[in-house]
Amino acid sequence: MCHYGAEVIKVEPPNVGDPLRVWRELDVDGVSPWWRSIARNKKSVTIDMRKEEGRKLVKQLAVKSDVILENFKPGTLEKWKLGPADLHPLNPSLIFTRVSGYGQTGPWASRPGYASVCEAESGFRYINGAPDPETGALSGAPVRPNISLGDSVAGLHAAFGTVLALLSRKNREAQGLQGGGQTVDRVCSMINLMEGIIPEYDRKGKIRGPSGSSVTGIVPTNAYPCAPTPDAPTVPTYVVIGANADSIYNRLMGALGRADLTGPAYAHNQHRVARQAEIEDAIAAWTRTRTPQEVEDTLRAVGVPVGRVLNVKDIVESEHARARGLVEDVWVSKPSGEGESKGEGEEGGWTVKMSKVVPVLEGCDAKTRWAGPELGQHNREVLIGELGLDEAEFARLQAEGVIGK
Repeated sequence: MCHYGAEVIKVEPPNVGDPLRVWRELDVDGVSPWWRSIARNKKSVTIDMRKEEGRKLVKQLAVKSDVILENFKPGTLEKWKLGPADLHPLNPSLIFTRVSGYGQTGPWASRPGYASVCEAESGFRYINGAPDPETGALSGAPVRPNISLGDSVAGLHAAFGTVLALLSRKNREAQGLQGGGQTVDRVCSMINLMEGIIPEYDRKGKIRGPSGSSVTGIVPTNAYPCAPTPDAPTVPTYVVIGANADSIYNRLMGALGRADLTGPAYAHNQHRVARQAEIEDAIAAWTRTRTPQEVEDTLRAVGVPVGRVLNVKDIVESEHARARGLVEDVWVSKPSGEGESKGEGEEGGWTVKMSKVVPVLEGCDAKTRWAGPELGQHNREVLIGELGLDEAEFARLQAEGVIGK
């Protein structure tokens, strides 16, 4: 939201900050490039919420805000007198967005919620991996996407719920009604991704299992092996082909020279599902003798959706990504007082490539204004400039560890 005009103030604990600052790869300044990306355009203030005076500062921020977003274990903010019942009397229009593993109520609400565990308990992990050839159930451990998918999905649902609550509040205001502050309880986001799995179980008794690189009940759409490229003869290559629409399937088979796999017996998806192994084997036999480029050229010429499986280097160097600005270079300023940037070649800082924030809205310049900030970088701007603390009070709170230095 901070790319689209919102001022976002992130409250972090003094001295250590958000754990994401030091997760995965670390840059020359000891900070994760992931943090620089995920926290861009946000302001960082450091307040110790375990201290009474720290909680008072947070309450003052909430009174001046449109939205408070929190991801504490349910009951924590109520214990600190910062829950909706405490804040709504002071700011009746405050939107309170709560992100937790299992929601604010229910028998699982008190459990600590991690994205990986929620992915398992939503059924998502069960459908990812290799199927047992006899039972169709999961064979061996499930395969997880090598990203924190559950966290990203939770964030998207929280943002969507917040926008809906803001629209609802705006509608109330247009009708001359007061208040409008709602609590947005972000719950079970991963279950919301499960498409038709629950109704299929209810109506047909089907327990969907994993399907490798294909997807259950849609044929053909899969990853297919290709011949190695001349510049990397030992590196496996794959393309993904999606030809599940009837007319596209016929064009695919025409390009493969397999007219024998068309006609009434293959006319619609339900027919092809019954002949999946035969169809998949024919496609793989054709792709194995061609490089990804040859497969792409042939299939795109007849309008069949196809794309090679790219790594991050391929994406960054892609002509489409460059033309669309999908990867941007964001400047990271070296904190004042630091020495040279350890060979980076820039005395004042360096750039970090990161994916452009989407969607692109017409007439809205959703640009990155600054990378993820230094810990407590905006303490003075927010606490003095917005809350009105004087210099003496600011210095006292710093000395007592209520706010960071």
